[in-house]
Amino acid sequence: MKKIIYTFSLGLALLVGVLGFRYFTFPFKTFSDSQEFTISEKFEKQISRFSGGLKIPTVSNEDYSLTNFKPFIEFQNYLFKSYPVIYKKLNFIKINSHSLVFHWKGRNSDLSPILFLSHYDVVPAGDKSLWKSDPFSGKVENGMILGRGTIDMKSMLFSLLDATELLLEENFTPERDIYFAFGHDEEVGGAQGAAKVSEYFQNKKIQFEAVYDEGGIVSGSGIAGLKRDIALIGLAEKGFSSVVIKVKGEGGHSSMPPLHTALGKAAVIMQRLEDNQFKPRLIEPMQDFLINLASDSGFLTKLAVSNQWLLQPLLISKLSKVGASNALIRTTTALTMSKGSEASNVLPSIAEVVVNFRLLPGDTLSDVRHHVEKLCEGFEVEISSIGDKEASRISPKNSYGFTILSNSIARYFPNAMITPYITIGGTDASRYESVSQNVYRFLPVRLTNEERGLIHNVNESISTASYKKMILFFKDTLKVF
Repeated sequence: MKKIIYTFSLGLALLVGVLGFRYFTFPFKTFSDSQEFTISEKFEKQISRFSGGLKIPTVSNEDYSLTNFKPFIEFQNYLFKSYPVIYKKLNFIKINSHSLVFHWKGRNSDLSPILFLSHYDVVPAGDKSLWKSDPFSGKVENGMILGRGTIDMKSMLFSLLDATELLLEENFTPERDIYFAFGHDEEVGGAQGAAKVSEYFQNKKIQFEAVYDEGGIVSGSGIAGLKRDIALIGLAEKGFSSVVIKVKGEGGHSSMPPLHTALGKAAVIMQRLEDNQFKPRLIEPMQDFLINLASDSGFLTKLAVSNQWLLQPLLISKLSKVGASNALIRTTTALTMSKGSEASNVLPSIAEVVVNFRLLPGDTLSDVRHHVEKLCEGFEVEISSIGDKEASRISPKNSYGFTILSNSIARYFPNAMITPYITIGGTDASRYESVSQNVYRFLPVRLTNEERGLIHNVNESISTASYKKMILFFKDTLKVF
């Protein structure tokens, strides 16, 4: 008995020793507070110009043929009149009539060019009566700019052009070629905008040193319990698949139902889908993300992250219990639509279910299809899709493009923790993987939890201070390349 106790005690001591050793030697980051970046420039002309662009309702439509392109043409004309210096000194073309591409010729053609993306289409405003002011008023009041597209994503388009104009006025010429590509249908998938622009670059055999788009932000303190801001650079984005499952059954009058109706069978499948999720995984960007978060967290989090060889299952279990973090570690399953018969006393011969999957990089559309087929075994079903997109490739964090972006963030958001990340929503960025190995998603704006909730929502807005900082951020970043 003493031998058993001794062996157990020795083993426990060794375990504690290993845990402690890894905890104290793990390369957690250290942070020091710096003075926040201050802005003295008024940029009244730039803010007014941005406000004017918000007044043009460039709303894209899921059905491309139903898009009202009159506001899109108006917006293009507005840019032409607003930025005469840019249109004079940069090469400009339209792709598929409405996507805009600018080429700023650099001094050294031997260097690979840089590409900045944005889009000028917006989602519908919804119920206008819920807005503080008209969603397409571009109202500037009390240090805020209100309107659909302020954050997503005319702010990036205008701040890029504002920064370029300022540099041109200083007679600046970049070292390498710089391109800007502004899509017109990102909110509905980018098939007619970004996809066509990417094809144009492919046909020209242009390969970019780096591509920059939206997808990450500086999140105000409070995320995951952190006391400091966190700058999220998207190295990849999730894919998606909306799968339609039609379950066949016996139709007829509800007074003589079979033991299991089509809708009942569909309910079993739905339960299977929710009970049998894709397995969670900590892919590389999320490993980096967790290490950075742990660096500013307490003892238990640091212990778990530094000892994943033993404690990773507990770490994953904790992450899986919160919707926001669960979406970062697995391909998610969301039942979104269902349909039975058209009358309360009629049995449907076919019940229809729609389930939306968001694919973590590493999982494929084929994996999703196989997963659904397996969970539908035992039932007569027809499976199809109403929209698919593979998850993106993961871009490296040791590239020149990532370093330049990180340095700019460190200057303009000095107290923010900078970390790789996985972008949950879709962007135009994934369309450009064929023309660059280094695709990064980051919008240089700090948003609180409340402000993030305004994206695609009523009262979307951005502060004038944030917009000014975006102009300066891009001006300095463009100069470095």
